[in-house]
Amino acid sequence: MHPTRTLRTLTAAATALALTTTTAHAQTPTYPGHTTSLYITANGTQRDTDHAADAGCAAAQTGRNGLRILFLGTQEHGNRLRHPGTTAKTDTPRVPATTAIDIAQAYAHGFTRCNNGTTTAHLALGVNNKDDGGISGARAGTAWARIVDAAADRADTDHITITGAIDAEPSWSTPAWARAWADAYTDHTQRPLYAANSAGGCPTPGHTTTACNNGWDLADIHYLATGAGPTLRALPQIYRTDGIQARQWANASAWGARHHDRPIRFAGALSQHTACTQRGGCTRTDNTPRDAWTQLRDALNANPATAVTRLPYATDMRWS
Repeated sequence: MHPTRTLRTLTAAATALALTTTTAHAQTPTYPGHTTSLYITANGTQRDTDHAADAGCAAAQTGRNGLRILFLGTQEHGNRLRHPGTTAKTDTPRVPATTAIDIAQAYAHGFTRCNNGTTTAHLALGVNNKDDGGISGARAGTAWARIVDAAADRADTDHITITGAIDAEPSWSTPAWARAWADAYTDHTQRPLYAANSAGGCPTPGHTTTACNNGWDLADIHYLATGAGPTLRALPQIYRTDGIQARQWANASAWGARHHDRPIRFAGALSQHTACTQRGGCTRTDNTPRDAWTQLRDALNANPATAVTRLPYATDMRWS
């Protein structure tokens, strides 16, 4: 190669490297502020929609754009929902799954009524992967896709976009049940699915094992957060104050980068600080929204294979 041309090539490469480094540094995400997400304890009465409308109004009045999740509990046989945080043996009220549609519409109405004209939100209607409700994963995922689509038909506005959410945790079902749920959901709707999942028992970086709790492994964690389809976005539970959950998710993302050339698509981090304040019982699992989000960002950006330039959401759970 001609010496002058070689010098020009090396100079151009050095300049490009410098620009890339500067750009990457400039694109390191900054904390976006947090929204409030809700555990909904529906009773099948007017109270459900009244509270949802009030919550929507309060959310709009913050003036903060972003994702909010309404977790409605566990799907059961007969197209029913059971309260979050309960088991099949509890005697809490069961409500028709269609109650979620009414709640979404009321929340959207309150959000729109109290809007300053510019605030927008993705409202994700969520359930968990507890498999004690007498319904298969495939039937449950299909049913929830239809609920989300029906809610969108009634509640989508200029300010609110309805999406889906899943709280998938290894201790609550077999991996096959959870995978079937995600496959069915993504087969039956194009509405985004926010995966507010845990990675219970999974390894952190530096470990060679891929095993997680209850027969799950990193392949299952990755599949339920990204691999099941292009509409999935991970919003993992980063509750622990010691940062181990952020490192577990960074390791799961690195697994995806190595094995599928596809790190996890992260949308942000989920915390439970307010819910812990309300009910107590949290031992070192009461991260603030800022701390949860920062732990996740830093764990991901410690590895070039999993580094993120966007992490747009932080949301904190509370009981409605």
